[in-house]
Amino acid sequence: MEKKWTKADIAAAIDHTLLKATGTESQIRELCAEAKKYRFASVCVNPSWVPLCSQELQGSGVMVCTVIGFPLGANASEIKAAEARLAVGQGAHEVDMVINIGKAKAGDWSAVESDIRAVVEAAGNATVKVIIETCYLTNEEKVKACQAAMKAGAHFVKTSTGFGTGGATAEDIALMRKTVGSTMKVKASGGIRTLQDALAMLKAGADRIGASAGVSIVSEIEG
Repeated sequence: MEKKWTKADIAAAIDHTLLKATGTESQIRELCAEAKKYRFASVCVNPSWVPLCSQELQGSGVMVCTVIGFPLGANASEIKAAEARLAVGQGAHEVDMVINIGKAKAGDWSAVESDIRAVVEAAGNATVKVIIETCYLTNEEKVKACQAAMKAGAHFVKTSTGFGTGGATAEDIALMRKTVGSTMKVKASGGIRTLQDALAMLKAGADRIGASAGVSIVSEIEG
């Protein structure tokens, strides 16, 4: 029998996201207020907003998620690690890091893996989600990127930054889920704007949804 998704189920799977360069303090505060109201899993913000979000969400049960090496993934591993360490120290519960896409395209999977591992080690007990930026990868590369994330000890693989040439697809989610099995979780992000979009990703195997349209998505559900 197909799972019946409730409003609470959908909300609990959403990382309520604001990653635009133009995001202001008032908008971040509003993001946090919405996350508390709708009981989203987390807010996902740029690193400079982590201390504010940690303060705003204290005791709410909503996690603080931030991004590392974002959006290009081309920072040195040492910088990504330092960025993750600082963010966790400032209150981030989860960090979403971008792989070194150039290394992936060149087939240097040991470099991709060691880059991820540097962030995993720096993040300590925080959850690490690995953004593989599917829009730039072949299916074979997507599989290898997921395998590198598994070997490096990350907790999630994630489709997209939302700043590339394309976002999440149900096909990519299914491929990523098949690759990681039950050993990791899968996050869909990029272009998820409606309840129909979100349900397609969840049914394909996503555990988490990254979306800036979280309020709109859950508002489509009655009850």
